[in-house]
Amino acid sequence: LVNRVVSHLVQAIRIKDSCFSSIERQSAGSYYERVKISEPNEFDIMLVMPVTRIQLDEADDTGAFYYVSFKRNPKEKGWLRFLEEDGKISAFKMLQALREIIKQEAKNIKDAEVTVARKKVGCPAITLQIKNPPSEISVDIILTLEAQQSWPLSTQDGLKIEQWLGTKVRRDMRFRSIYLVAKQNKSEKVLRGNTWRLSFSHIEKDMIKNHGNSKTCCESDGPKCCRKGCLKLLKYLLEQLKMKYPKELEKFCSYHVKTAFFHSCVMRPNDSDWHLGDLDHCFQQCLGFFVDCLHKSQLTHFFIPQYNLLSLEDKARHHFLSRKICHELNNGFPIFHE
Repeated sequence: LVNRVVSHLVQAIRIKDSCFSSIERQSAGSYYERVKISEPNEFDIMLVMPVTRIQLDEADDTGAFYYVSFKRNPKEKGWLRFLEEDGKISAFKMLQALREIIKQEAKNIKDAEVTVARKKVGCPAITLQIKNPPSEISVDIILTLEAQQSWPLSTQDGLKIEQWLGTKVRRDMRFRSIYLVAKQNKSEKVLRGNTWRLSFSHIEKDMIKNHGNSKTCCESDGPKCCRKGCLKLLKYLLEQLKMKYPKELEKFCSYHVKTAFFHSCVMRPNDSDWHLGDLDHCFQQCLGFFVDCLHKSQLTHFFIPQYNLLSLEDKARHHFLSRKICHELNNGFPIFHE
């Protein structure tokens, strides 16, 4: 159902706006990483637009947010309407144009009832709701620029996977395109909506798929490990706690636990550290690391070491979550049995 709806929309977008003619869909998120828990009712789809010869200027000191401009005027004249006076590509204008096409086109989808959700402040996604009785499926469409050029300086010391996946794998990954998603930078004094955030979801998907220190880990005849099981449990625990305490935990998302999980993989690089039968022990170790990060209000972005994903002004929320997790840990995870 999701594939049908998205294919319909992508075709329409390509035809209706020459700027978007080379847009490609790419699946991201937990469903496609095979670490989705509970029913598959949420999907992330990236609409990827190739761009050439762009210049990136840091928008703040995180090393994650950038202003993007063309080094020389793009061949496609339609791009001009997406540029600010200073030549920056406006994420806001592009999202608006994309949103309009999707809203119009959703009405033309005959075999499914599709609506576009209201815009949420600061959320870069265009969210579709697809009626699928008795429930509803939500699909986040994320506008993404793809540039084949070297990664920004802020990523130089990130992706510390040499001991875990190997130096060659790291080098190959760093040769891949950079992705930038339309994302509002909260520290901007005036919210103009023209910042883009680096995204590594294509690399993350690869690391989760080919997660072994030995190349045969979890292959059909290879030894099995519990890494994916740990990630699923981490995500499930956070999901359940968020349902129980929506207000207190609204700032947390699955990316926090995914990042903690990647750091845990680096700290214990060998497949022998993740025997399938040791799931409970490994899960508790990952959780211990995450709780430690919450105590210190410090969770380093896996690809951008200068970027702390836990803002210091949210210390009280970090401590609240760490208390709730410790309660679960010490009592045999009652939330899993509710």
